[in-house]
Amino acid sequence: MTKATRRNLVVEHINRRIRSRTLGPGDKLPSVRGLASTLNMSPSTVVEAYDVLAAEGAIWARRSSGFFVADKAQPFAVSQTGPQLDREVDSLWVARQSIDTENELTKPGCGWLPSDWMPVDALRRAMRQVARANNTVLTDYGSAQGHRNLRHLIARKLHDQSNDVDPDCILLTNSGSQALDLVCRFLLSPGDTVLVDDPCYFNFHALLRAHQIKIVSVPYTPKGPDLAALEDTLKDKRPRLYLTNSALHNPTGATLSAATAHRVMSLAETHDLIIVEDSIFSEFEPALSPRLAALDGHNRVLTIGSYSKTLSASLRCGHIVARRDWIEALTDLQVATNFGGPSPMVSEVLHTALTDGSYRKHMEALITRLDQRRAQMTNELGALGLKPWVKPRGGFYLWCELPNQIDAATVARVSLTKGAVFAPGNVFSASQSKSSFMRFNVSQLEPEHLKILGEVTTTGDTANVI
Repeated sequence: MTKATRRNLVVEHINRRIRSRTLGPGDKLPSVRGLASTLNMSPSTVVEAYDVLAAEGAIWARRSSGFFVADKAQPFAVSQTGPQLDREVDSLWVARQSIDTENELTKPGCGWLPSDWMPVDALRRAMRQVARANNTVLTDYGSAQGHRNLRHLIARKLHDQSNDVDPDCILLTNSGSQALDLVCRFLLSPGDTVLVDDPCYFNFHALLRAHQIKIVSVPYTPKGPDLAALEDTLKDKRPRLYLTNSALHNPTGATLSAATAHRVMSLAETHDLIIVEDSIFSEFEPALSPRLAALDGHNRVLTIGSYSKTLSASLRCGHIVARRDWIEALTDLQVATNFGGPSPMVSEVLHTALTDGSYRKHMEALITRLDQRRAQMTNELGALGLKPWVKPRGGFYLWCELPNQIDAATVARVSLTKGAVFAPGNVFSASQSKSSFMRFNVSQLEPEHLKILGEVTTTGDTANVI
């Protein structure tokens, strides 16, 4: 490696810390000798890099005091926060590949159902009905807390899940992701520590990084978080918040056991831990599983959710369920950041589609279809040597380990050249310990995807699968 190359690596290291706001305006840079030791570079290389940064105006020198970040606004780059990962296991890159609608990629690793599995006829009927609504629905802002009738409907559904909630303790948001964003703005400050499952939904990582949050993780087991590891982490790291799935865990499909749920709540009480429970897959359950919020009464547990998985990801509307004083503050925060709740048109369409009598039949048919599809794909993947980590009770995910410790990121890279977006295990893992795992969406998994996997698992050599 040439000296110029080493110097440029130091320059990029400092620039990345500035872009991620690890270093802010006026902050002092590490000493020359300290950074040289950290990066295993010579002090002269660090001096040259600092001189380049000073010439570019990114930093400035104070005689006898060292170097400091320039006192000017720097654009924030969430991609520069956290570890710099290969694109196949970077959460932002995988998310962008999955939601890119301008290409012909197939998406066996994505997180939603095919459009022909969704109740499009009911949605069209609802849209026609809403098109005849009064003018305010078509032209006005959404109310601060969101559509009252839709909040009452969500409260009734929560009651059916043994979770009694007043509609005034529900805030409608522009999406499930925005619900979590509001919760992060409300409860967290840059530098706080948040606990996630390992593995967990990959966009949890991206959103927390956007808030400049430190992420720690606890291994997830078929019955929920590893309780011994959870207790140790709470004692050692003292996270402010624990972010997890209820019902069917993403990506594993596992279900929280009653004993684990009670122990989690006991530890949360002991260590003053707030819990955010993502319930987005709850309606895919064949029978109710434990809910942390139901055990807690929404004292230290907030629930977030949406209908993007069961009705439409295009009609963006999520919700937060929390204690009344927190909902009041979150509503103010939503007004400050969005000037009101979700679109009245979207809320009306969703409420109409949920109450026209067809939704229950849609969900019953969907659950049956997914049961059949999971069984079929379990057999077909099993024939290739891929065994599900658990047998999910519902939903559309299978979390499988590739045979012979084949690297899932390499499989994803090869598959992308063949027009398919897979979801390799380490994109879900804060510890980067799931390199041989993959999450499969059984509703999107097709014969051509199985063919790619078959070629890899048969030869054990991804280089030949071109």
